Amino acid sequence: MFKKIFFLLAIATLASCGSSKSKVATTKKAAYKPKREVATRKSHTGKTVSTTKSGSGRTTEVIESTSKTIVYSDVVNGYVLQYKDIAKGNMKQYGIPASIILAQGILESGAGSGTLSKTANNHFGIKCHNGWTGESVRHDDDAEQECFRKYNDPAESYKDHAEFLTGRSRYASLFKLEKGDYQGWARGLKAAGYATDPKYPDKLISYIERYNLHQYDAEVLGVEFTPIQKSQPVAVNTNTTRPSNTEGFYEVTKGDTLYSISKKFNTTVDDLKRLNNLADNAISIGQYIKVK
Repeated sequence: MFKKIFFLLAIATLASCGSSKSKVATTKKAAYKPKREVATRKSHTGKTVSTTKSGSGRTTEVIESTSKTIVYSDVVNGYVLQYKDIAKGNMKQYGIPASIILAQGILESGAGSGTLSKTANNHFGIKCHNGWTGESVRHDDDAEQECFRKYNDPAESYKDHAEFLTGRSRYASLFKLEKGDYQGWARGLKAAGYATDPKYPDKLISYIERYNLHQYDAEVLGVEFTPIQKSQPVAVNTNTTRPSNTEGFYEVTKGDTLYSISKKFNTTVDDLKRLNNLADNAISIGQYIKVK
């Protein structure tokens, strides 16, 4: 009997101890997922150009190719030296002026520093189009995530650019131009629909003349290269007489071009030619250009 009473007391004691323990409630907290922000940008192949002096004194180019790219002018010169032989070879084989090839390469690839040229070795902004069976990348351009061709090497891009132009009938009229007619080619590319930018020809011509790219045309053609003499007046209206009222006029100095003047006064080459009754882009040192 005593053992039975002891056993019941022990059970009661254990039960009371168990009920005194505090209960711990656990909840599973959902993992935090930050909102994904996607930044999109639309650019237009072939847009450029402004030049500024950096703090180091080096001139920079702001090139809007398939991606906005800021490079120093010495980077552009380095690009030309790297690819001039390929451009000359393509001129000999396909008949495209080396100056045009290089100018397009600079413009479309950001002198080799643009996103598309770095990720896909695509130096001419050539999209996939129908029939392309090679590798490709997606890149925002006229529309989001457009298909662009990808190459194993920049030389392949240069070759494909030449075959792209020679293999399409809409560019056939360009090959009827005189060899080395870079101005005709620049305008013809725009007219044939290579680029949508209305200033595309002026930009190509500007690069060719500022970096003397037409010297490589002369080398291929075996003719003497003659740098553009800005001091030689060729235009219809080459007024070097100082106006009685110089307000609204700009005096041309060494190194000026209509393009550089248009950028300085936030206008266009066509507007300057219209204001000054100019038949072409030729201007001379000391000439007074009406800018307003």
